[in-house]
Amino acid sequence: MAGGKEIRTKIKSVQNTRKITKAMEMVAASKMRKAQERMWAARPYAEKVRQLAANLSAANLTEYKHRFLTKADKIERVGVILVTTDKGLCGGLNTNILRQLVNNMRQWEQEGVSDIRLACLGNKGLGFAQRMGGNVVAQAVQLGDTPNLEKLLGAIKVIIDAYQAGELDAVYIASTRFINTMKQEPVVDQLLPLAGDKLGTPETGWDYLYEPEAQVVIDDLLLRYVEALVYQSVAENMASEQSARMVAMKAATDNAGSVIKELQLVYNKARQAAITKEISEIVGGAAAIAG
Repeated sequence: MAGGKEIRTKIKSVQNTRKITKAMEMVAASKMRKAQERMWAARPYAEKVRQLAANLSAANLTEYKHRFLTKADKIERVGVILVTTDKGLCGGLNTNILRQLVNNMRQWEQEGVSDIRLACLGNKGLGFAQRMGGNVVAQAVQLGDTPNLEKLLGAIKVIIDAYQAGELDAVYIASTRFINTMKQEPVVDQLLPLAGDKLGTPETGWDYLYEPEAQVVIDDLLLRYVEALVYQSVAENMASEQSARMVAMKAATDNAGSVIKELQLVYNKARQAAITKEISEIVGGAAAIAG
């Protein structure tokens, strides 16, 4: 059994660690509320732009078909915008989305995809992609606690330009969707071409009068829609990050408390054994003198 001094040192060390995790839990709780407010505020804009894009995709525009709405006959080249955090200590948040992406990449390769390009938003995803030897064509790190579209545009543009140039057949975005404080869901959604359940279809027929012309309006609107989707994904990922970090730090604080109780019990047993031994030696010595 370890000595009393050694056990006291361990207890002190765990107590210091508990103070740190408790402070990080409180900071994450504060940032989480702000991140959730930003996420909720961004959703109405993204939804309205989605409705406009759905109306445009369903409109009868035989004179002009945007590249974002055109499906390839066969998907052989894929671009992925990977959204992760810059920092760790947020439980399995990054691990879950990276595992999901790896599974999707394996499935794409089995389906005949030969070229997968990655644009990494967040340091954790960038580091993982570099370690696994992925084809990283763009990156944006040190995003801070507030999503900023200007920081994201450079990495996003590389993938979007490649798709518009015909170098990619599809673009996906891998991120973590915020469900609630205790649950965050890793998702890999198709970003381009614009189709599927995420874009949706209008309940009634729509068409518009365009000024100056349809091509200019559609080009700008669909680009804004794609940017809004990426921005919303980053905002949801940041809200998920702070929620996951708060939960992880609370669990670490609780575990530290349990460890301290166990060490205190061991310390008390060791101290009691030492006292018992001293009493036995004294009694034995007294008996020897008396004898």
